[in-house]
Amino acid sequence: MKQLFSRHAVAAACALAFGSACAETLLSIDARAPTAQPVTGHLRLGTAVAPSGQRLGANNQYLTLDGQPWMPVMGEFHYSRSPADTWEAELRKMKTAGITVVASYVMWNHHEEHEGKFIWQDNRDLRRFIELCAKVGLKAVVRVGPWVHAEVRYGGIPDWVVTSMRTRGDDPEYLRHVARFYDEIGRQLRGQLWKDGGPVIGIQLENEYNLSGPEQGAQHIATLKKLALKAGLDVPFYTVTGWDGAVYPSGEVTPVFGGYPDEPWATSTSELPPKETYAFRFDSRVSGDLGAQTAAQAPGTAETDIALTPFLGAEYGAGLPFMYRRRPVVSPDDIASMLPVQLGSGVNLMGYYMFHGGRNPVGASTLEESTATGGYNDTTAINYDFQAPLGPDGQERAVLTKLRPFHYFMHDFGRRLAPMTVRRPELTPASPADLKTARVSLRAAGDSAFLFVNNHVRQYPMPAQQDVRFAVKLPGGVVEFPRQGIDIASGAYFIWPVNFDLDGTRLRYATAQPVTRLDLGAAGVTYVFAASAGVPVELLIDTPSGTDVEAANAQRTPDGVLLQGITAGTGKAVTVHRQGGRDVHVLVLTPEQAQQLAVGEFAGQRRLVLSAQQAWFDDGALQLRSTGSNRFRMAVYPALAKAPAGVRAAGSDGVFQAFEAQLPERKPTVSVTALRAAQPAPAILQGGLAKAALQPIPEAWRTAAKWRIDVPPDALEGLDDALLQLDFTGDVGRLLAGTRMVDDWYYSGYPWQIGLKGLLAAQGKAPLSLAVLPLRADAPVYIPREGRPDFRGEPQIARVDKIGIVPVYRLAIKP
Repeated sequence: MKQLFSRHAVAAACALAFGSACAETLLSIDARAPTAQPVTGHLRLGTAVAPSGQRLGANNQYLTLDGQPWMPVMGEFHYSRSPADTWEAELRKMKTAGITVVASYVMWNHHEEHEGKFIWQDNRDLRRFIELCAKVGLKAVVRVGPWVHAEVRYGGIPDWVVTSMRTRGDDPEYLRHVARFYDEIGRQLRGQLWKDGGPVIGIQLENEYNLSGPEQGAQHIATLKKLALKAGLDVPFYTVTGWDGAVYPSGEVTPVFGGYPDEPWATSTSELPPKETYAFRFDSRVSGDLGAQTAAQAPGTAETDIALTPFLGAEYGAGLPFMYRRRPVVSPDDIASMLPVQLGSGVNLMGYYMFHGGRNPVGASTLEESTATGGYNDTTAINYDFQAPLGPDGQERAVLTKLRPFHYFMHDFGRRLAPMTVRRPELTPASPADLKTARVSLRAAGDSAFLFVNNHVRQYPMPAQQDVRFAVKLPGGVVEFPRQGIDIASGAYFIWPVNFDLDGTRLRYATAQPVTRLDLGAAGVTYVFAASAGVPVELLIDTPSGTDVEAANAQRTPDGVLLQGITAGTGKAVTVHRQGGRDVHVLVLTPEQAQQLAVGEFAGQRRLVLSAQQAWFDDGALQLRSTGSNRFRMAVYPALAKAPAGVRAAGSDGVFQAFEAQLPERKPTVSVTALRAAQPAPAILQGGLAKAALQPIPEAWRTAAKWRIDVPPDALEGLDDALLQLDFTGDVGRLLAGTRMVDDWYYSGYPWQIGLKGLLAAQGKAPLSLAVLPLRADAPVYIPREGRPDFRGEPQIARVDKIGIVPVYRLAIKP
C-alpha cells in the first residue's frame, strides 16, 4: 500500500514508527509555490568593485560575485596560533579541501600585550598571512573584534585595558585605544583590501554582542564600523555574529550564524539531549546555544532582520574544544551530517570554526580563557586543537575527508542552490528530540530542486527509515523516486538532485549526491556523484530527440532512460551523447572513494585525484603526505601525458590512471623514564561564573606524576615531520621543556599529538618531560563514555599508556 502523508494524516503513526509492519512510505514535499525574488537595497556595503572589475554583492537571500549567486565555504584559521613558516602549505591544504574564504581573528592581546608596543612579526604578521591568502587564491574575512572570545584571555582585550577602563561600549577612553588598534590593522592591510585588488572581502566587528544600555547596543556596533572605516577598512561586507539576542544597526552589518554538535561550555556532566543542530530549521536561523558569555535581555536584531538579510554562517563547528569541566569528543559523522541540515535549512555561506587547530602563544602570561581571570570556562593554556579537520601540525583528520565532497558540491553547484527557497515537507519531527520521524528538507527554484536527508543525531542512534520513496511536487509536475522503496540506514545523510542540468541534458533525479563537474574541453564534461551508503544508485535521464544514453542496464520508460543497479566505482557509469553538444560522462564513486577525492589544478588543468594520503595542490604540483606509512598511491583523471618523476605507473583504476611510490622507511623511537609517581590529588573545587568544576590551582601540580621523554637526535631524518603521540590517562597533561610548558591537554580519550619539527625547535637543549595530574574518580567533569577510564576501585588515576613517534612522509609530485 502506498501512503501519501499530510500533516493531519492518520497514517503518520506508521511513519513515526517505521516498523516492519509499515508498507511503502512516500514522503511528500510541495514546492509549487513561486520562488520569492531577491530584494536589494537594505544592506549598506563598502566598496565592492575590485580593480579587475569583479563585483561582490548581497541581497536578502544570498551573496553575489559578478552578479551571479555565490556560495562560498569559509574556514577559520588563526594565524597567530600557528607557525608562520607553515602558513602557505596550510592555506593550500584548506583550498584543496574546498575552502574559498579564510576567516581569522585579530586578537588584540596577541599584538599589544603591553600598551603601545605592537607586535606584527613572525606568527603575528597579519600582513604576510593575508598576502599568502592572495598568493594561494583564497579570499579573507578579518575578524577585528576588539572583543573576540576565541577562548582567549579576556576575549582578546589586553589586561591593561580590562583593568583600567570600561570595555565593550562607547566609553571615550576605550574607543581611543580601539581606534589606535584598528589603525594598526588598517596599516597592516593597506593594499590588501578587495577594492585594492587584495583578498580581504569582509570585516567582522565585535563578537557575540548582545549588550544593551547606555553607550552600548546597536550604537556601539555603529561606532565600531565608523572607526573601521576611518582606519581605511573599506570592504564589501561587514558582519556581526547573530546568535543569543545579538544587537546591531540594521542594514549597516550582516549577521552570521552557527551551531555546534555539543556544548563544551555547558555544566552538565552527562550526555546532552539531542541537539537541534541536526534538525532542519524552517522558521529560524539560530541553532541552539553557542556559548555567548553575556545574557540578552530581549530578542535581537537578527530575529527582526530575518527577511532582510541572507542566511550566512561563520561558526558551524568543524570540531569542538575541550574545556576543563566538559570534554566532548565528536566523530566525523557528528560534524559532516550537519552539512545537509544547514544547507537544507537555507544557509548560503557555510562558515566553520575552527577549520585549522593551533596553539596559543605565550607572552608575559598565558593567553587562554580561564576562570582565574574571570572567564566562564577553563581551557588549556597552549593547546587549541579543537578536533579541527586540520590539526595544529597540519595533520588531516578523518572529518576533513567527510566534509570535502560537500565543499566541492557547493563550489560547483552553489550557484544553482543559493537562489533556491527552503520547502518544508508535509511531515516534520515534533522537536529535535523526535528521533523517529524522517528528517527531510527541500530547496527549489522552478522545477529544479535538491533534496536533503539526515538520519544522524550525535549520541542518539536513529532507526532506519524503511521502504521510503519521495514525492516532490514542482510547478511542472510531481517527481516520485526512486522506483522502489529504499532503506535509509541509521546515521545516513545526503543531498540528492531533482531535475538537475547536465550541460543541457536533464537528470530527472538521482539517488546519489552531486560532487563536482570537470570540463574536459573537446573530450566533453564529466559529472562526479557519490553513492549514498547502502542505497542502490538509480538515475532517470531525460532523452529528447537527438539524445542517446550509453550505459549498462538502461531501460527506456515514458519519462526517459532509467538506470538501475549502477555499480559505484571508478568506471564511467553513463555517457550521454547529445546532438550538437559535447558528451557528458557520469562517474558515481563509492562513499569511500568520494572521501579520498581531491579536486584541483594539476599538470595544466583541473583534475580528480584519488588517494588515501593527505593531498593538496601546490602551484601545479601535487603534494601527498602520509602519516605512519612510507607507501603512496594515487589515481588521476583525466590521464597525464606521462608519468611524473618519482612515481611509477600502476595501471588503471577504471577511468583513472594509477601511480605508486615508496620512500625509505623510518622507524623513530622514543624512550620514556618514570621520574615520580602521582600523589593524592586535591578535590576538584566548584564555582566561578558557571558554578561548576574549576581547573585545579597551580599548587595542585605538586601531586602530578612525571616521566622523562628522550627523543633521538635523528628522529626527523628522511621525514617531512613526525608526530609525538602522548597517550595518557589522567586529568591534565603538560609537556615541558625543562620548566617551560610547550603544550598541554585535557584527557578525553582523544589522541594528543605534537609535531616534532616545531617541538624540537622550541625545546632547545632543555630536557623533555610529561607531567600528568591525576584524575579523581569523583571528578565532576564530563568525559565521554568511550574515554571514561575504569578506576578499578582506586580513588584516582595517572598513568602513561603509550608514548611513541609516528613518522610523517611527504611526496612532491611535479608533472
